Amino acid sequence: MEISNAIAGTLESGDIMIQIEPSEKEGLQVELESTVAYQFGSQIKKVIVETLEQLDIKDAIVKATDKGALDCTIRARVTAAAVRATGKDVWK
Repeated sequence: MEISNAIAGTLESGDIMIQIEPSEKEGLQVELESTVAYQFGSQIKKVIVETLEQLDIKDAIVKATDKGALDCTIRARVTAAAVRATGKDVWK
């Protein structure tokens, strides 16, 4: 699936900013910056990867800047960024 650069989310407390970029390498590369990465980093990355895989995005660079977002917020931001990156409307 072809993707372009896209961003969703904010840097407000309780939110997460997701940036998606095309990748020449195979697989999803997730870069996470979070004040709670030590405690929840693996869970945050898992939610990001699972959400993208459900949206059929297999190859991308994802930069996530987390400010304490809950899983539901992470899924929403990843989905919004993916829709913007692919042009594919998943809400229909």
